[in-house]
Amino acid sequence: MDAQAEESFREFVANRSSALLRTAVLLAGGDRHAGEDLLQNALMKAAGRWHRIDEPEAYVRQVLYRQQVSRWRLKWPGRELSVAEPPDTGTGPDASAAAELRLVMRGALARLTARQRTVLVLRYFEDLPEADVARMLGCSVGTVRSTTHRSLARLRALAPELAALGPADVERQPSRDYAPVEVRP
Repeated sequence: MDAQAEESFREFVANRSSALLRTAVLLAGGDRHAGEDLLQNALMKAAGRWHRIDEPEAYVRQVLYRQQVSRWRLKWPGRELSVAEPPDTGTGPDASAAAELRLVMRGALARLTARQRTVLVLRYFEDLPEADVARMLGCSVGTVRSTTHRSLARLRALAPELAALGPADVERQPSRDYAPVEVRP
């Protein structure tokens, strides 16, 4: 890698690594160390092909997803993450409720299968359309839909306290998969 490409790569890592790490940790089921490993491997692959990459962030994200798919295809047992104390992100009742919600969500996501977790992260955290998720995971759109449906049902069963965040409390936003349709009488 020449000096200009190396500087470009270093700038990309400095600017985008925190956002990419958040995605990697979510894909790894909340395990920060596994997420760091995922990101490090993705960045190593990107560094080797840096001069041929047109969209670096899209390339690194694609590598992250594919590496995670490869990990869950292996029959390794999942590791449980133990934390001594919940994270302290602020003070007051709102901060403690937010921390409790994160812990509940993290625990529920960790109990899903890697495939279920990956589909939910891509659909709802990355806000990708079903077709893009299907293309990334190498499956059909129907598989993504059914996996999403089953994953959400399992998530609701694992964490019934998340029911308070149901459709009645959350303002619905139109999906990017379909164009809005105006219905006239």
